[in-house]
Amino acid sequence: MSHIESQKSVESLAQQWASKYVNNLQVNTSSQESGEHLTLSEIVSPSRREKTAQGILLSLRAISAKAWNKTELLLSEEVKLHGIDPKIINPWDIAADSFRIYQKALDVYTQKASSRPLSLLMKLDKQESPLYNQGLEVYTDLVAPEKLAIFIGADIGAIRHKYTSIDPRLIGFVSMQFHYTSEMLIENLEPVEKILISRYFNVIDDHLYMPLQRAYNAAAKHDYNSPVMSAIHTLLPNSTQIAHNIRQRIIELFPNYHSMSGLLSDPIVKASSIRDVEMFQIYLWVCALEGSISAIQEELFPLCVMLYPTLKVQWELVRQMLYLLRYEIFDRLTPEQSNTLMPYFEALSQMFSSAVLG
Repeated sequence: MSHIESQKSVESLAQQWASKYVNNLQVNTSSQESGEHLTLSEIVSPSRREKTAQGILLSLRAISAKAWNKTELLLSEEVKLHGIDPKIINPWDIAADSFRIYQKALDVYTQKASSRPLSLLMKLDKQESPLYNQGLEVYTDLVAPEKLAIFIGADIGAIRHKYTSIDPRLIGFVSMQFHYTSEMLIENLEPVEKILISRYFNVIDDHLYMPLQRAYNAAAKHDYNSPVMSAIHTLLPNSTQIAHNIRQRIIELFPNYHSMSGLLSDPIVKASSIRDVEMFQIYLWVCALEGSISAIQEELFPLCVMLYPTLKVQWELVRQMLYLLRYEIFDRLTPEQSNTLMPYFEALSQMFSSAVLG
């Protein structure tokens, strides 16, 4: 074969390979755009969960960078306003920590457990979940989202400690980075998968915002039947219901209120409102367990002052939440139990008063 013919063969093969590669890209793109129209049973199957998890992990690096850009844009003015040293904010460190947590979360999502109805496993709400009617009919071996806390609770506690020990305000950057990453990771999923996986990612969000590990560590230093532990044992099973009650009352009091994320009645704002009310409760417990208001002074208050104005959450809304929280909590406690929390609740209320935050 002549050199010219050989060259033609190579060019022909190269052209064929290039054409095949481009065709494959077009096939993949069109199949993604058209959607696979999977049934709910197929979506919760082990093979589909594995495929989805792999896809999310592949996109994590790029999305993490986008999420950081959004976080930095949101909080850049706060860095100057609060006098935070930019050198202590390390996006690469935060990205590495987030990758580890999301990998663990997706490992749990792909794990197998005993088969149960999806509606029971995900605790689907008849009024709020479009999955409810379908979920009644579907059995799955998904691990329940709340079980994720067992696998990541200590890791997230360590992440919180790592950043708050440098500067408590850094947890604001870490929390927003995770929050935006979660939002972007599920953006292009099938609607049903978006609902399912968001339940797991919400567990990450909750543990980042709430000092749960700190509360556990402080509780370990108390007798099980001490007055403060008795108060927390009473409140803990009711904390989410308390948050729901307060959220609903706030919606009634401020029907037209609009934060940066939307109306108080919008699903995404509802979820964050419930999380915030629970966060305040847990900080209150930490203070009572530690016998000090340092958790509120050094962490919760600076975090709120940094994030709430940026997110267009008005202080009057926070004060109304605290007013309602007082009655929700103390209606459930004996006078002895109340006395263990009251000094810290008073300090919390004073810090967010109109005298401090006009």
